[in-house]
Amino acid sequence: MSSADALRLILLSSLWGLSFIFMRVAAPEFGAVPLVLVRMGIGALLLTPLLISLHYLRLIWQHKGPLLFLGIVNHVLPFSLLALATTRLEAGFTSLINATTPIFTALIGALFFATAIQRQQYLGLALALVGVYVLSADRLDFALGGDGWFILAVLAATFCYGIAGNYSKTRLGHLPTRVLAAGSSAMSALVLLIPGILLWPSDPISPLAWGNALALAALSTTLAFLLYFGLLASAGATATSTVTFLVPVSALMWGYLLLGETLNLQIIVGMVITLIGTAIATKLLRVKRRGTLPPAYPPHE
Repeated sequence: MSSADALRLILLSSLWGLSFIFMRVAAPEFGAVPLVLVRMGIGALLLTPLLISLHYLRLIWQHKGPLLFLGIVNHVLPFSLLALATTRLEAGFTSLINATTPIFTALIGALFFATAIQRQQYLGLALALVGVYVLSADRLDFALGGDGWFILAVLAATFCYGIAGNYSKTRLGHLPTRVLAAGSSAMSALVLLIPGILLWPSDPISPLAWGNALALAALSTTLAFLLYFGLLASAGATATSTVTFLVPVSALMWGYLLLGETLNLQIIVGMVITLIGTAIATKLLRVKRRGTLPPAYPPHE
């Protein structure tokens, strides 16, 4: 990774870490779905100039169905679930649970997309789940007013990301990245338009909440997408995937500095266990014993 790519990686992790701060501030006033409508609507408008070409527009029309599905599982559902979760959970805590995305990506790839998984990855998956348990064991209260359902919402978002990652790689990998980013964002905005309007809050929204919503759309969505896809092109998928480990650290830092969120030993220990497990699961951290297991199910064709 070049020094320029390293700087882009740090900026990307900071922008995605800030997204949890923006949601934490804006979601209570907007509500989850209207906030995501603002996020994806403005994001789609800002990304539209990338498609000023008949070739790209033709590709979007030819792949409108798959792009619609990608928009739902990669934007609409996970962003709405995360926005809902941040109405209750701290930004840093939410980002740590969200860091388990590679776990679901690996499991879904093995179960439904015929992606081989190594034995060391099973160790990493188990370790990461232990880390999540350490983080949330005392907060898994599913009674009225408890945090349990909101934690499950974050895990459901990571499950959606796991589907989207495997689907885009196997079914849409031949499309230009700008088509994937702008096309799926536009489809997401269309899906969210009616429910976002119907659920729009009746009370006036404060300038602070609007500012965070606009920053979420412009910085943590549009600019972040451009940085992400640029990194994929220049540094490769493995190097870019390290952002998974930087985002929670960024979110914890911003949460501490901007929102006064607290750090304790439980969060630090849970973060370390989760990120080590994720590093093993993504093969960024390797153990000596190796071996590849066959996929759990035959490929779907």
